[in-house]
Amino acid sequence: MVFNSNPEKIPLLYRAVPDSLKLLSSSGFGARHWQAILLFLGMMINYFQRVNISAAIVPMTQSTAGAPSYEWNVSDKSLILSSFFWGYVVSQVPAGLLAKRFGAKLVLGVSTIVGGILCFFHPMAAESGVESVCVLRVITGLVQGSVYPCVHTLLAKWVPRTERGFLTTGIYSGAQFGTAVILVSSGFIFESSMGWPGLFYISGGLNVAWALLFFWQGANEPATATRISQTEREYIESLTGSNSGSQSMSVPWRSIFTSPAFYGLLAAHCGFTWGFYTLLTEMPTYMSHVLQLDVKSNAFLSSLPYFAMGLLCLVVSPISDLLINRGTITITTARKLFNSIGQWGPMACLIGLGYMTADEKSWAILLLTLAVGINAGCSCGYLINHIDLSPNFAGPMMGVTNGIAGITSIVAPLVVGGILTNEEDPNQWRVVFFITGGVYLICNTLFVLFGKATVQPWNEPSSMSSTITLRNHLENDSKTIAPTSDKDNRF
Repeated sequence: MVFNSNPEKIPLLYRAVPDSLKLLSSSGFGARHWQAILLFLGMMINYFQRVNISAAIVPMTQSTAGAPSYEWNVSDKSLILSSFFWGYVVSQVPAGLLAKRFGAKLVLGVSTIVGGILCFFHPMAAESGVESVCVLRVITGLVQGSVYPCVHTLLAKWVPRTERGFLTTGIYSGAQFGTAVILVSSGFIFESSMGWPGLFYISGGLNVAWALLFFWQGANEPATATRISQTEREYIESLTGSNSGSQSMSVPWRSIFTSPAFYGLLAAHCGFTWGFYTLLTEMPTYMSHVLQLDVKSNAFLSSLPYFAMGLLCLVVSPISDLLINRGTITITTARKLFNSIGQWGPMACLIGLGYMTADEKSWAILLLTLAVGINAGCSCGYLINHIDLSPNFAGPMMGVTNGIAGITSIVAPLVVGGILTNEEDPNQWRVVFFITGGVYLICNTLFVLFGKATVQPWNEPSSMSSTITLRNHLENDSKTIAPTSDKDNRF
C-alpha cells in the first residue's frame, strides 16, 4: 500500500490535531517517527543505568577529594561489573512474554521507573560493601532485562518494512549515544562537588522523567495511538507483517528452537554482546592503567567510540535500506554483509590493539574507536533479524537471544578478571583482545552460514487463512522491496 494523504480518508480525530502537526505529517513526519524519537531517548536514558557503574568504578577505587573510595581488587570489580547481567539474563524471556501479554508500553515504562529509583541507592550500597553493590546491580539487571524485548515488540508494530533499517537502527543507536553521553559527562561530574555519587543521582532522575513522558505520549501500536492519521495507520499495518491479534497467539517455541535461521541469529547476537560488553566494561580500566590517562581524559576518550558508533549507525542504516529497496541486494544478503562488517572489522582492530603500548596512545585510541564504531554494521544485521524472521514474535525471540547472549556478558568480565593479574601488563590485555576477536570470527561465520531474513512459516497460526495472510505479506514484500524468494533461498 502506498501512503495516501487524501484528506477524505483522514478521521475526525486527526482533523482536530493542530495545523503544525498536520504540516509535519504531510511532509513525511508521522506518528511512527514520534514514537521512534521517544524510543531513541528511552534507549539513551536506559543505558545510563547500565553504564554508570562502568564509568564510576574507576574513581570509586581511587582517592579523590570530596568522595568516598573503596579498596576493591580486580576480582571485586569484575564481580560488580558482571553482576548486572545475572539479573539481566533471567528476566529476558519473562519480559518478552509480559510485553506480549500486557503491552510493551506498560512493561517498559514501569521497569524504567524502578531502575531509575534503584540508581539513587548505589552510593549507599557501596558504603555497605561489594556484596551490597552486587545485589543492587542484579536487581537493576532484572528490570533492565525488559528493555530490548519491549522495544522489539514495539518496533514490530510500528516500523514498516521499507523503513526497517533506518528507524530500527536510529532507535537502537540511542544505546551508543547514551553510553557516549554518560561517559563524556562523567569526568565533569566526578570533578564536581557531587563526585561520583552524582552520576547515579542524575541518571536515576532522567530515567524517571523519561518514563513519565513515555506513559503520556507512547503507544503500543498504531491502532491505540491518539494522534495518527488513518492513512498512516493503514500504511504501517500493511507493511509490518505483525498480526493485530498477535497478543492472543501462543509462541511457537518448538518451531523457533528447530529453526537453523534462529541459531544463526543467536550466534551473531552472542558474538556482538561478548565484544561490546567486554570493551564497555573494561575500556576505562585499560585506558587508565595501560594508556595511563587521567580520569577526565579517560572519560572523554572512553566516550569517543560510542559517539562514532552512534553516528555510523545513522550512516549505514539508510545505505542498507537503499540497497534493499532498489533491489541491488536481497534482505538476507544485506543482513549478512553489514553484520560481517560490524564483527569482522572490529576483530581486525582488536588484533592490532593487542600490540599497542602507552607510547602509542593515539594509535590505541584510534583502534579502540574503530573497534567499537564499526560495530554499527550489526545494527543492520542481526539486530533487525528478529523482526525479519517473525514480526509477531519478535519480542519473545529477542528475549531468548538477548537472554542467552547475556550469559556472555556475565562470562566476559569474569574471563577478563581471570586473565588480568596485572592490569598494567599489555601482554595480558593482548590475550583479552585476541579472545574477543576469536569470538567475533566464529559467531559471525555461523550467522553467514545459517542466517536468513525471510518471514518464517511459524510467524502465523497454522491455518489456511494464515497461509494466505503470509503469502500476501511476502507478495507485499516483492512490491515494496527487493524480491527475496529465489535469491534468499540460496543462502
